[in-house]
Amino acid sequence: MGVFEDLSRFLESRLDEFLRANPQLELMALEEQLRGQEEDAINLLGTLKRREQQLEASILETAQEVQRWHIRVTKAQAAGRPDLVTPAQAREAALLRQGNHLWGQMTGVKTQIEQTRELQRQIHDKRRELKTKIAAAEAARATAKANPTATATDSAQTWGTSGWNAAPYQAFSEPLDPLEETFQRWETEAELEDLKRQMGK
Repeated sequence: MGVFEDLSRFLESRLDEFLRANPQLELMALEEQLRGQEEDAINLLGTLKRREQQLEASILETAQEVQRWHIRVTKAQAAGRPDLVTPAQAREAALLRQGNHLWGQMTGVKTQIEQTRELQRQIHDKRRELKTKIAAAEAARATAKANPTATATDSAQTWGTSGWNAAPYQAFSEPLDPLEETFQRWETEAELEDLKRQMGK
């Protein structure tokens, strides 16, 4: 089993465990996943649109080349030059084949664009539904917090979920991450203490 699979399984199990401990975040986790999927769909749509434009330009260029060689074939035929007619006809046929191939590609890209647009619309609708549910859940939690019978568990959950509510994809590996520095210092001190104990034996 590869390292990637192991880490993916670990991440998945930790996420499941975290969401079980914080059920109020389950909808937010789903919304986060949908947001990622919608961003992917929008990026794919941009790539496909650029590809469509490239293919349209190539088809136009090929059509102009076919037209140019067709005129040359006609001129060579009129001048009674079979030595030029045959290769010019071969070039025109090759360009027609190329144009047909490009047209087939563009048809496929147009189909992909329509499918991606439909997918993006569906994801967007699902996200909107989820946001409504999240807003309702937040309102219910706010009402529950206003209730004086709230327990200490609420504050523990708030502390535990503050990282979840932070900006997504924050780079924690940056050199000036204070929490990372604190942990590294603490771990180093613990290792030194352990080493001293072993040397003192």
